Amino acid sequence: MNDRAVALLEQYEVEVLRTRKGRGVILCDTDKGLLVFKEYEGNEAKLALIDRLLSQIREQGRVPAEELVPTREGALCVRENDGTAYILKTCADGRECNISDRGECQEAVRTLARLHQCMVLEPGDGCPAPARFSPLQEYEKHNRELVKVHRFLRKKSQKTGFEYSLLGCMDYFIEQAGEVTEGWRAYEERMPEGQEEYAYCHGDYQYHNILWSSQGMYIVNFEKCMRDRQIRDLYLLMRKLLEKTDWPAALGRELLTTYEKSASVSAYAYIDLYYRLAYPEKFWKIVNFYYNSGKAWIPQRNQEKLDKLLAQEQQKKNFLESVFQI
Repeated sequence: MNDRAVALLEQYEVEVLRTRKGRGVILCDTDKGLLVFKEYEGNEAKLALIDRLLSQIREQGRVPAEELVPTREGALCVRENDGTAYILKTCADGRECNISDRGECQEAVRTLARLHQCMVLEPGDGCPAPARFSPLQEYEKHNRELVKVHRFLRKKSQKTGFEYSLLGCMDYFIEQAGEVTEGWRAYEERMPEGQEEYAYCHGDYQYHNILWSSQGMYIVNFEKCMRDRQIRDLYLLMRKLLEKTDWPAALGRELLTTYEKSASVSAYAYIDLYYRLAYPEKFWKIVNFYYNSGKAWIPQRNQEKLDKLLAQEQQKKNFLESVFQI
């Protein structure tokens, strides 16, 4: 973020005492506490929706979360001459949730359950509801991309060791992705109309966005919030934790039970969670990163990620069978 962008802070009713760089943001010590100034890539309609959600969360007082700070003119973002938008938000002085601490992970799940109860918006207030996110369409898109890369690798005459490794397991994961997608399609056809019609989810609920502060768990970075079944957030958090710990069934059951104690989980939500966890999302990410990066030099990290994924595949299958066998 350049100095011209920092100068935009003059449009806010705050006195900036000091600024320092954070992860992709500018941290601002101000007369109103710690604030975060960052680039915003969405549109203003989405920003209005985020503000409405955050206002409702704040009014209900069940979960400490960030707030958008308006300018003196009441705008939710400011722009540079080139059109780049920036937003100013409140923040807590804390650290990221420790995914190695089981107690903190449980508290993150309890906080999520309370957060979801605050994130149901009825249409109105001049803020039209966005289209509902479709996992089925996303999986179909991912599947087409996997087939495309498979075709590319088969035709490539000179392959690196990583590319041979990737090609060697693509048939397996393409078949797995197809089976999960067809299972999801059948699930969607059985899903009753109108379930969670006006529910929203955080969209990026993982430990980077869960701060442990003097207020308890403080939730940040709602820019990816969307209309999707709220089980999406639990899936995101669980997948990250389970990948880090080799898919232990005991941890999975523990997190599910913790969530259920504060929020109801329907039979459809269980099926939803199963298919989201079963889809080979991590493999698609590795493939997507490889295909959309320069191929003259392939980072060793790509091979390490693939090796870890393959080593965990049986553990993941055991987890799904154990936790979702009913």
